[in-house]
Amino acid sequence: MPPEGRKGRNGSDRSDRTDPTDGKHQTDRTDRTKPPRRLRPSGGYRKLRSFQVATIIYDGTVSFCERFVNPRSRTHDQMVQAARSGRQNIAEGSRAGATSSKSETLLTNVARASLDELLLDYEDFLRQRQLLQWAKDAPEAIKVRELGRRGSDPSEQTRWKRYAPWLEHKDPGVVANTLICLIHQANYLLDRQIAVLERAIIEKGGYREQLTAARLAERGRRREKLFDPSDPTDPTDQTDRTTPPSCPRCGKPMQQRTARRGKQAGSRFWGCTDYPACKGTRPLEVGKKPTDPSDRTDRPDKKRPTP
Repeated sequence: MPPEGRKGRNGSDRSDRTDPTDGKHQTDRTDRTKPPRRLRPSGGYRKLRSFQVATIIYDGTVSFCERFVNPRSRTHDQMVQAARSGRQNIAEGSRAGATSSKSETLLTNVARASLDELLLDYEDFLRQRQLLQWAKDAPEAIKVRELGRRGSDPSEQTRWKRYAPWLEHKDPGVVANTLICLIHQANYLLDRQIAVLERAIIEKGGYREQLTAARLAERGRRREKLFDPSDPTDPTDQTDRTTPPSCPRCGKPMQQRTARRGKQAGSRFWGCTDYPACKGTRPLEVGKKPTDPSDRTDRPDKKRPTP
């Protein structure tokens, strides 16, 4: 028997108000609204080729150290941690890209540096044991690189099986050289990834700049929606609906501000969104020239010249 519903003040049963089968009384509206759209996409690092290769390097390094490196040595822990850092920072940087282009670029650089550190450890391993390091055009190195040109596999297990004959080889020199080839591939991919991130910052700006531009654009859309052009008595200030101009000094979007002191106190003007770093201004009236903050006459410490 289902539990009794709670009684309301008037004695009515309120259990029907939360009946999930009754659309009229349903109070949970989570399925009715769409999730808000993020300003910038982030995540998706599992589809990055650099992350996939870094995962193979991490798993291969753990296996290599368990088989060929003394578990009590400091090198054992350092190699595993460097391989882990290379993988984890790619993921963390991809997620941080939602709110900071700078953080995404820095973390991707950290991943690149960690793999460089791991590369030196493998080269030291070969040199100290007098094992041959493959040249770039060696037949074995070419075969390992060809495995990476087959495209990305959907699962991590499938990707590991592709390199298993090399990474599970009984000769430590073969395993170390294979991981060196994979590290070079990952570094090449990360270099291209960093270049793309830097170009995006130059062309589109950082997160704060994009957020400011989106906020100003949304404000303009709302004002356009509220304004009725067929109503001549509309008291809405026409200047508020003007598309924000660009700053005459730095080119960034501007926003309307109000003068707080001086003879122009209370008047409206366009001010740079990067204030106080940039003090560029524009008048609201169309046709007037931009003003230079150094020539303002509304400051009490600067008198107007007498005619």
